[in-house]
Amino acid sequence: MLFRPELHGTRDAVASTHWLASAAGTAMFEHGGNAFDAAVAAAFVIQVVEPHLNGPGGDVPILVHSARDRRVEVICGQGPMPRAATVTAFRDLGLDFVPGSGLLAACVPGAFGAWMRLLQRHGRLRPAEVLAPAIGYADDGYPLLPKAAAMIEAMAPLFREEWAESGRTYLRNGSAPAPGDRVRNPVLADTFRRIVAEAQAAGPDRDAQIEGALRAFYEGFVAEAVDAFSTRAEMIDATGRHHRGLLTGDDLAAWRPGIEEPVTFDYRGHLVHKPGPWSQGPVFLQQLALLEGFDLAAMGFGSADHVHTVVEAAKLAFADREAWYGDPEYAQVPLKGLLDTGYAAERRALIGDGAAAELRPGSPDGRPPRLPRITGPRAGRRAHGWLEQLDNGIPMVVRLTEANGDTCFVTAVDREGNMVAATPSGGWLKSSPVVPGLGFPLGTRGQMAWLDTEHNNALAPGKRPRTTLSPSLVLRDGRPYLAFGTPGGDQQDQWTLNAFIGHVDFGLSPQQAVEAPAFHTDHVPSSFTPYGRRPRVLVMERGGWDEAEVRRLRDRGHEVEFAEPYSLGKVCATGLAPDGSVLAAASPRGAQAYAVAR
Repeated sequence: MLFRPELHGTRDAVASTHWLASAAGTAMFEHGGNAFDAAVAAAFVIQVVEPHLNGPGGDVPILVHSARDRRVEVICGQGPMPRAATVTAFRDLGLDFVPGSGLLAACVPGAFGAWMRLLQRHGRLRPAEVLAPAIGYADDGYPLLPKAAAMIEAMAPLFREEWAESGRTYLRNGSAPAPGDRVRNPVLADTFRRIVAEAQAAGPDRDAQIEGALRAFYEGFVAEAVDAFSTRAEMIDATGRHHRGLLTGDDLAAWRPGIEEPVTFDYRGHLVHKPGPWSQGPVFLQQLALLEGFDLAAMGFGSADHVHTVVEAAKLAFADREAWYGDPEYAQVPLKGLLDTGYAAERRALIGDGAAAELRPGSPDGRPPRLPRITGPRAGRRAHGWLEQLDNGIPMVVRLTEANGDTCFVTAVDREGNMVAATPSGGWLKSSPVVPGLGFPLGTRGQMAWLDTEHNNALAPGKRPRTTLSPSLVLRDGRPYLAFGTPGGDQQDQWTLNAFIGHVDFGLSPQQAVEAPAFHTDHVPSSFTPYGRRPRVLVMERGGWDEAEVRRLRDRGHEVEFAEPYSLGKVCATGLAPDGSVLAAASPRGAQAYAVAR
């Protein structure tokens, strides 16, 4: 039984992790826009209505299929570390890790530039049109999500005592708003309005207006406000001390989003595209390369054999992520070897009957693998409170029973064959103080770079930290077929993999696939401070599994833990059928992701 209907249409479709964003994206088609305009508008709305998970100060990888160009490209909205961000700079502060909160972990905000680049290259509308819905919700208000309310409540003492601008932005008379309250962010609305005004002042030409918007953000008043705050304000962070940031206006002015070739793997006739190894995207492809050698369908969906095989493949692929991934402009990442079928066969042979406990990276090019030598704040060393929340760099309220991350997702398709998948994140309200005059905080993605100079993911000036963000786009028979993704930090490429193989190997429809019982392993170290890992732990949604199969998993050495039913991920997808009709699917998990098809 499905909680949500299969959505099919003949014109266009949008799916995202917030119903208001999906509606705003759909409205762009009525203004003459295409799938790319829809995604941009939806993404800016998500920056407003999901401030606990992302914002204009964050980052985004965007996968694009252009019907005009008949190709897939990646727009990299992951900004680099500041020029002043060196290992020595952090060591001189007495640090052996990049704090997961505060100003020190801020990278160049990449999301705004990436969305404007998408609009410029492939869209039809102007900045004023795609920003209008976001301005409206920031001005008029939107209903506060329960998780956002819980986060503001947990951080309220910090906002009152230390991060004053965050208090002015999120608190009401010093208190946290309740779930469902109508909240506003007029300062952010003014920021977007000023960007629009400066874009329009650049002239009537659409490209000129987009360039004007980019200048306003990266060289104009936004960059000036970021520079003044980052370089002068001393704000408390996860260390318990006050630090200034390293990010400057010059860092913003020197950056624009890049266009890259995607990384691909053909899995049973489905050509899957992912961002490069500056993301964790290739780990999805490595899992497919391992699973290609198994007859998953014969195992039966939900069987112990199925779950065990997928989990053990994930452990091997993610171990390679830990050892090898990093910004390929700065590091030698053996990507071709990691995706080689011969290497996959060697690695596949390591999957035995029992649950592995070790991290076992491989040597795809003959070099010995290098796991990072990292340290971080010790989990649970503080009393519960806002300082404990700062210790943990994930965008959620940390409790004893929770350790998963979260973020956002946007996808859109139109009948022309344009398709986009993007995972916006970063710049969330929990981890960094709001910049005065802008209405949003900076990101903390720098926490994912290591102060281990010999590792591919070592921190360096101008280098992108390896991120967890990982949208997917699939072609079949050379045509756009599916675009999908989910929130979830390190778990993104486990939950989306489960949905994808549910569709390809087990014959589930897209909606059935995103609703199917989810599971993941916590075997691999988290990318967020304090970088914890739990070997052999297998997390499964309660109530979705045959008890006999769960016993078999435990007999194999898996430490099975149950999460609440329908609590793991929010997979969203759009697609294009062979007859040209569109489809959309959205997980019911969290009761906020929605799809629209027309």
